[in-house]
Amino acid sequence: MKIAVINGPNLNMLGIREPGVYGYENLTSLINSLKKQYPQLEIYDYQSNNEGELITAIQKLGMDCDGVVINPGGYSHTSVAIRDAISSIKAPVIEVHISNIHSREEFRQNTITGGACIAVISGLGFKGYSVAIEYLI
Repeated sequence: MKIAVINGPNLNMLGIREPGVYGYENLTSLINSLKKQYPQLEIYDYQSNNEGELITAIQKLGMDCDGVVINPGGYSHTSVAIRDAISSIKAPVIEVHISNIHSREEFRQNTITGGACIAVISGLGFKGYSVAIEYLI
C-alpha cells in the first residue's frame, strides 16, 4: 500500500515555529517516525511552501497512491485551487492539522480544503498523521 504525506507552507519550520502550538519535533522527525511505525507501507512525503507545487504533487501522488494525508497549512483556509486538486484525484484524502484549528483565531476555524476530504483531524499533534494512516489502511 502506498500513502502520500503532503505538507504545506511553513511546516518545514516545525520545531522552530511556535513550539508552544506545534511542538518541538521537526518535519523530518515526523516522517521518519511514520516510516518506522508503518514499515509495511510505502510512504511518500512531500512538502512545499508554494501552492502550485502542492497542486502538482496532489495530482501526481493522488493518482499513484492508495491514500493521501495532507496538512495544507494556511492554504486550508484560502485555497479553492487545492480543494479542486483534492477533488480531482482517485485516492481518498484525509486532512490533518497539528493544532486544534477550532480553538484558534476565527480565520483558522474554517477549512476550504477539508470539504473535499473524507475526514479532517485537528488538534492531535503529530498523532493525527498516524490516526489518518490507520484509517486509510
